[in-house]
Amino acid sequence: MSLVTTHVLDTATGKPAAGIAVRFEGQDGSLIAEGATDDDGRIRDLGPDTLDPGVYRLIFDTGSYLGPEAFFPDVTIAFRIVDGTSHHHVPVLLSPFAYSTYRGS
Repeated sequence: MSLVTTHVLDTATGKPAAGIAVRFEGQDGSLIAEGATDDDGRIRDLGPDTLDPGVYRLIFDTGSYLGPEAFFPDVTIAFRIVDGTSHHHVPVLLSPFAYSTYRGS
Protein backbone atom coordinates (compact mmCIF):
# COMPACT_ATOMS: atom_id res chain seq x y z
CA MET A 1 0.00 0.00 0.00
CA SER A 2 1.14 3.51 -0.78
CA LEU A 3 2.06 5.89 2.02
CA VAL A 4 -0.70 8.37 1.03
CA THR A 5 -4.18 7.35 -0.07
CA THR A 6 -7.46 9.21 -0.46
CA HIS A 7 -11.18 8.64 -0.88
CA VAL A 8 -13.87 11.08 -2.06
CA LEU A 9 -17.52 10.55 -1.15
CA ASP A 10 -20.21 12.67 -2.81
CA THR A 11 -22.48 13.37 0.16
CA ALA A 12 -25.20 14.84 -2.08
CA THR A 13 -25.69 11.49 -3.81
CA GLY A 14 -24.33 9.20 -1.11
CA LYS A 15 -22.02 7.59 -3.67
CA PRO A 16 -18.29 7.52 -4.33
CA ALA A 17 -17.00 10.37 -6.49
CA ALA A 18 -15.29 8.66 -9.43
CA GLY A 19 -12.94 10.34 -11.85
CA ILE A 20 -11.67 13.23 -9.71
CA ALA A 21 -8.11 14.15 -10.65
CA VAL A 22 -5.81 14.54 -7.65
CA ARG A 23 -2.37 16.13 -7.53
CA PHE A 24 -0.01 15.29 -4.64
CA GLU A 25 2.55 18.05 -4.00
CA GLY A 26 5.50 18.60 -1.72
CA GLN A 27 5.92 21.61 0.51
CA ASP A 28 7.69 23.48 -2.30
CA GLY A 29 4.87 22.78 -4.77
CA SER A 30 6.78 20.04 -6.57
CA LEU A 31 4.74 17.22 -8.06
CA ILE A 32 5.12 13.95 -6.17
CA ALA A 33 2.32 12.01 -7.85
CA GLU A 34 -1.04 12.39 -9.54
CA GLY A 35 -3.97 10.15 -10.19
CA ALA A 36 -7.75 9.98 -10.38
CA THR A 37 -10.33 8.42 -8.11
CA ASP A 38 -11.57 5.01 -9.22
CA ASP A 39 -15.19 3.80 -9.37
CA ASP A 40 -15.12 3.47 -5.57
CA GLY A 41 -13.93 7.08 -5.22
CA ARG A 42 -10.47 5.95 -4.08
CA ILE A 43 -6.85 6.36 -5.00
CA ARG A 44 -5.06 3.44 -3.42
CA ASP A 45 -1.57 4.21 -4.71
CA LEU A 46 -0.51 7.85 -4.55
CA GLY A 47 3.16 8.52 -4.17
CA PRO A 48 6.20 6.78 -2.76
CA ASP A 49 6.49 4.33 0.11
CA THR A 50 8.49 6.80 2.23
CA LEU A 51 8.47 10.58 2.56
CA ASP A 52 10.49 13.11 4.48
CA PRO A 53 8.65 14.72 7.41
CA GLY A 54 7.00 17.95 6.35
CA VAL A 55 3.88 19.60 4.97
CA TYR A 56 2.29 18.16 1.84
CA ARG A 57 -0.78 19.02 -0.26
CA LEU A 58 -3.47 17.11 -2.07
CA ILE A 59 -5.27 19.16 -4.71
CA PHE A 60 -8.60 17.76 -5.91
CA ASP A 61 -10.05 18.94 -9.25
CA THR A 62 -13.61 19.10 -7.93
CA GLY A 63 -14.72 21.51 -10.67
CA SER A 64 -14.49 18.82 -13.33
CA TYR A 65 -16.65 16.56 -11.17
CA LEU A 66 -19.18 19.15 -9.95
CA GLY A 67 -19.45 21.05 -13.25
CA PRO A 68 -18.66 24.53 -14.57
CA GLU A 69 -20.72 26.31 -11.90
CA ALA A 70 -18.94 24.54 -9.03
CA PHE A 71 -18.64 26.75 -5.96
CA PHE A 72 -15.38 24.96 -5.09
CA PRO A 73 -13.56 24.39 -8.40
CA ASP A 74 -10.76 22.73 -6.47
CA VAL A 75 -10.11 21.58 -2.94
CA THR A 76 -6.61 21.86 -1.51
CA ILE A 77 -5.78 20.01 1.67
CA ALA A 78 -2.47 20.68 3.40
CA PHE A 79 -1.37 18.10 5.96
CA ARG A 80 1.73 17.32 7.96
CA ILE A 81 3.63 14.06 7.85
CA VAL A 82 5.69 13.45 10.97
CA ASP A 83 6.44 9.77 10.45
CA GLY A 84 7.46 9.36 6.81
CA THR A 85 7.01 5.59 6.93
CA SER A 86 3.41 5.34 8.25
CA HIS A 87 0.25 5.28 6.15
CA HIS A 88 -1.74 8.53 5.80
CA HIS A 89 -5.31 8.34 4.50
CA VAL A 90 -6.93 11.68 3.64
CA PRO A 91 -10.66 11.30 2.86
CA VAL A 92 -12.90 14.06 1.50
CA LEU A 93 -16.64 14.39 1.96
CA LEU A 94 -17.87 16.55 -0.92
CA SER A 95 -21.13 18.29 -1.76
CA PRO A 96 -21.93 21.16 -4.14
CA PHE A 97 -21.46 23.85 -1.46
CA ALA A 98 -19.31 22.21 1.22
CA TYR A 99 -16.51 19.79 1.87
CA SER A 100 -14.83 18.31 4.93
CA THR A 101 -11.85 16.11 5.60
CA TYR A 102 -10.16 14.22 8.41
CA ARG A 103 -7.29 11.82 8.97
CA GLY A 104 -8.64 8.42 8.07
CA SER A 105 -7.23 4.99 8.69
